[in-house]
Amino acid sequence: MILSSLSAILAGLSVANALEYKGVDWSSVIVEEKAGVSYKNANGNAQPLESILADNGVNTVRQRVWVTPQGGNYNLDYNIKLGQRAKAVGMGVYLDLHFSDTWADPAHQTIPSGWPSDIDALPRKLYNYTLEVSNKFQDAGVQPTIISIGNEITPGFLWPTGRTNNWANIARLLHSASAGIKASRLQPQPKIMIHLDNGWSWATQNNWYTNVLKQGTLLSSDYDMMGVSFYPFYSASATLSSLKSSLTNMANAWGKEILVVETDWPISCPSPKQQFPSDARNIPYTAAGQSTWMQKVAEVVSSVKGGTGLFYWEPAWIHNANLGSSCADNCMFSQSGQALSSISVFRNI
Repeated sequence: MILSSLSAILAGLSVANALEYKGVDWSSVIVEEKAGVSYKNANGNAQPLESILADNGVNTVRQRVWVTPQGGNYNLDYNIKLGQRAKAVGMGVYLDLHFSDTWADPAHQTIPSGWPSDIDALPRKLYNYTLEVSNKFQDAGVQPTIISIGNEITPGFLWPTGRTNNWANIARLLHSASAGIKASRLQPQPKIMIHLDNGWSWATQNNWYTNVLKQGTLLSSDYDMMGVSFYPFYSASATLSSLKSSLTNMANAWGKEILVVETDWPISCPSPKQQFPSDARNIPYTAAGQSTWMQKVAEVVSSVKGGTGLFYWEPAWIHNANLGSSCADNCMFSQSGQALSSISVFRNI
């Protein structure tokens, strides 16, 4: 009787601690399908990727949006098609607006071609762009649950206007980006996110938010969520304990929802360029290791006040399996497109 009662209590705690947003970035699925990839579930049966994800506990998919990319991949129309597929199987859509025609990250934040760089004209262009994106999704029958205004904007965004040598410009631009979404016809309105990299570094997060918020232009009501990237293979300092400390400080300082919106773990990493963090070195480079890593990161996020989500970055991009790292393969699918056992981890976080 005591054991059964304890089991019931533990089950209740598990449900209580479950993350609200359990997701993956699946931006490249159409690119892979055009290249001939046919995805299969863990049993080897062919299924659309969205069905495999939903069947394994993924409830939200993240999609990067580029403004005018060469070839059209990742543009607005591409993402609307992707969002409609996600909605059809009951998954939420999280738009990651890069505000660029290509990759936007700590090393690249190039302003889209044809956009003004004048600080008096650029905020209006940005407002109109986020308004247009939001309304086009509404018209297509897809209401994103989250929209991120920028991707890993630690060094600023929309360079050169929005570099961190001018925090006033960054604050003004972010306010305009948020205002365009809020003025849209999207119903219900999405939660708005700001996304930085190196989530394990409280110094990075504190410096950035302190500087941008003291400008007075970016209001607390302009955003609902703070998203961070957290990868194990770029710095030995990226420990799980540092992540917990940083996210806890963020939650206490600003009271926003906290999400880890990008992470990966390798199934092959013969020659890592950087040493892995000390509290992750006993995790194997296998599918089982991917599950362990995700569970450990999920435990950190769910332990933080307002911690609501965890997203794995591009688990099905098998033609780019290193996913930009020094590890050979970080995917949750084999090179033949079959799901690994780790894909089921979303049922348990």
